[in-house]
Amino acid sequence: MRRIPVNEIVAMDAVALSRAIKSRDISCAEVMRAYLDWIDRMNPRVNAIVSREPHDVLLALARERDAQLARGEYLGWMHGFPHAVKDLEATAGIRTTMGSPIFKDFVPGADSIMVARIRSAGAIIIGKTNVPEFGMGSQTYNPVFGATLNAYDHGKTAGGSSGGAAAALALRMLPVADGSDFAGSLRNPAAFNNVFGFRTSFGRVPSDLEELFSASFSVYGPMARTVPDLAMLLSVIAGYDARAPLSIREDPSVFAGALDHDPRGARIGWLGDFGGYLPFDPGVMELCRAALKVFEELGCAVDEVVPDYPLERVWESCATLRSWAVASRLRNLYEDPAKRAMLKPEAQWEIERGLEFDAADIAGALAVRTAWYRVINSIFERYDFLIAPAGQVFPFDAAVHWLKHVGGRAMDTYHRWMEVMIPITMSGCPALCAPAGFNQAGLPMGIQIVGRNHAEMDCLRLANAYDRATGWVSRRLPPAIASEI
Repeated sequence: MRRIPVNEIVAMDAVALSRAIKSRDISCAEVMRAYLDWIDRMNPRVNAIVSREPHDVLLALARERDAQLARGEYLGWMHGFPHAVKDLEATAGIRTTMGSPIFKDFVPGADSIMVARIRSAGAIIIGKTNVPEFGMGSQTYNPVFGATLNAYDHGKTAGGSSGGAAAALALRMLPVADGSDFAGSLRNPAAFNNVFGFRTSFGRVPSDLEELFSASFSVYGPMARTVPDLAMLLSVIAGYDARAPLSIREDPSVFAGALDHDPRGARIGWLGDFGGYLPFDPGVMELCRAALKVFEELGCAVDEVVPDYPLERVWESCATLRSWAVASRLRNLYEDPAKRAMLKPEAQWEIERGLEFDAADIAGALAVRTAWYRVINSIFERYDFLIAPAGQVFPFDAAVHWLKHVGGRAMDTYHRWMEVMIPITMSGCPALCAPAGFNQAGLPMGIQIVGRNHAEMDCLRLANAYDRATGWVSRRLPPAIASEI
């Protein structure tokens, strides 16, 4: 077995890495050493991976994975993969802080459903990926670990809440990454770091919810540098679990199937700025419109579509339900004066707002969500996919907690600047963020490929054809690694 240089190992896509490990062309110990050395070099620049496990412990686990292979015990697609879990997810024996000083020393006794599946597939958990406090806001900073910086410009934000995951992926510190998404937390950081992020349908990846029979806004999904990698990680984390009664029963192995598909004839509706409703900073819409031309060159028919529904009502409904959900989850912390003082202002605002709503307010907001789904579902009678920008701004100064203006328009909340994500979240449809290119300052942007409810495989196939035609991830490496990968 020839010794493979560190930069060659971390440059491998996850499908190729998995194949090399399974065939024993490369050892799990060698993979672990390469990634840990690379993380030691890259992570101080962006602060993406936190709560790291000791090197000697991780190398011992990697050697055990090699011993398992020697005995013919292959655990699955992620056998021997170094993996860092988003720091909102419970990891047995590893700190799960949620970016909050209240939980800075919290160590769960058990894995979440998703983490257990990742471990069962052979991954070795090396630590966590950084998040905003309680995952709130698409800017990854917190008082426990500090800010995570953008892979392409270390003075800019990585986005959030899966900001640590996206920056780590872009800088090749992880083969693949997991994330979650309420209002863009998989899609926005993917766009900001030139990788793929996939907000899945509710129930596609089972979750440990406190209330099992209400469809949550927050869903889990994969992040990756290639669409096949994205699909393979989804095949690991998806699938029914009796502990999550609304989880989808479809066999997740479907996502390990072939992605080759000729998209000619596909009908695409371009949502754009939703008929002038949303503001954008200069250059964002131009890049996204350029991406549309790629779909036309692939043989797709692209039309502009404006949903016949007041978008402000969709925003207000989502904001109401979000505050209600946050207040329900964090009220016990808020009611303790000492813990309340440790909550960031945006969290306190959400809780206070959520506590003001009555049953009629929540029922009304839920009725809007239902009406909006019906509007989107009717659009899908005419179109196979919808496409929207995956951001309204390019990555901004990491010292700025949230933007007060977008496209010259004032933002009235800490999350209004990412409103382009909300109509998709409220629809419940799967949305795959794919790279759209770069502005003149070298900052990335993405697009959302939106499919019908439960149509994840359709999104993956279209995104794969698009990626083959564009190749943004391999064409435009982060400056920090461009001379080495």
